[in-house]
Amino acid sequence: MSEFETIRFERTGSIARIILNRPEAANGINHVMGRELAAVAGLCADDPALKVVTLTGAGRFFSAGGDLKAMAAAKDDGLGAYVKALATDLHEAVSLFARMDALLVIGVNGTAAGAGFSLAIGGDLVVAAESASFTMAYTRAGLSPDGGASYYLPRLIGLRRTQELMLTNRTLSAADALDWGLLHRVVPDAELTATVDQLAEQFAAGPKSANAHVKKLLLVAHNHNLEEQLGTEATFIADSADGPDGQEGISAFLGKRAPLFS
Repeated sequence: MSEFETIRFERTGSIARIILNRPEAANGINHVMGRELAAVAGLCADDPALKVVTLTGAGRFFSAGGDLKAMAAAKDDGLGAYVKALATDLHEAVSLFARMDALLVIGVNGTAAGAGFSLAIGGDLVVAAESASFTMAYTRAGLSPDGGASYYLPRLIGLRRTQELMLTNRTLSAADALDWGLLHRVVPDAELTATVDQLAEQFAAGPKSANAHVKKLLLVAHNHNLEEQLGTEATFIADSADGPDGQEGISAFLGKRAPLFS
């Protein structure tokens, strides 16, 4: 167990769990939480034995986004500089989560607004409780999006729907978000924790190198032409085949048994 002020972090075997833990402030992201998210993302990215990370929120909210009260309090000292520093920390966390070898499973337990929305959609697998809702909310506060929203949303749902979310601040229910392609599944509120834990255990039993290659392939796919992507695929599948997980997987398949990945 590692101690943080605004998040809870624990590691059990090859699974790490992160819980945003400012329920009294709707898990709003202030400068402390931003720094701690970057720090914990770094811990996860640097841990070679880690295979899966889960991320959820404490209380009724996943995260209401940037803490506007903290921003207002920083006005006299330079609001722009405060927000830039906060965004920089958040963006370091988003980048590390996206590029680490471990899979990121996000459980959206309640409202995800602003940067909370941005953070929620960055998982490798995203599960939401039925009561969860999603809204950009940035322009309502006179702000533009951060947290990777302008990267992920057009890729997930297209330009037109992204424009609607960002410019009108439309709120999506969990069912709407699933229908739009923002989520992988929606479960009853009481089943969210168990579902996230089950997925974590499933991925922890899986092949880390192959899953990491999937993450990396999808991350670069939009920037490659066909031949570049084919080359990357060939490199990664060869690397997987050379590794213990690939050899175990092939042996298990031919032996008609369940694989035991390292």
